[in-house]
Amino acid sequence: MPIIKPVNGKAPQITEDCYIAENATIVGDVQIGKQCSIWFNAVLRGDVNYIKLGDKVNVQDGAVVHCTYQKYPTIIGNNVSIGHNAIVHGCTIHDNVLIGMGSIVMDNCVVESNSIIAAGAVVTQNTIVQSGSIYAGVPAKKVKDISKELINGEINRIADNYVKYSGWFKE
Repeated sequence: MPIIKPVNGKAPQITEDCYIAENATIVGDVQIGKQCSIWFNAVLRGDVNYIKLGDKVNVQDGAVVHCTYQKYPTIIGNNVSIGHNAIVHGCTIHDNVLIGMGSIVMDNCVVESNSIIAAGAVVTQNTIVQSGSIYAGVPAKKVKDISKELINGEINRIADNYVKYSGWFKE
């Protein structure tokens, strides 16, 4: 059974069609939209501020989503993939975004729509990732504009695949 528990009187709200892995942890003020999946060893900790996920968001194995006490909630839009072992902390992720494996997005960052954060990138505090771009490196910097083919070929493909994968585990 996943750990799903209230903190300070605020309980996670999870839509019925979501997949939550058996060892995922979701605590506190967390709202999860439709067709989302929270994978093995992922943690969504809404204890010090709130976390809101839109529709068709996947939080992959070992990823951590947290927020900053009395300062920054974490808000994630629709059609977002958060890769294995990524950390998303006290920031805003708009629609149609891929957060690569092992990357870190820090406090008060904004990742605008149709963007990719490369695997292993560190998006430092207060960074605004421009819509339609790829950021990579430590600290993360814009490396190029994203093509429509990459939006469909990577961002949408991965989000759609995770909806399909989650169906395998619901059977």
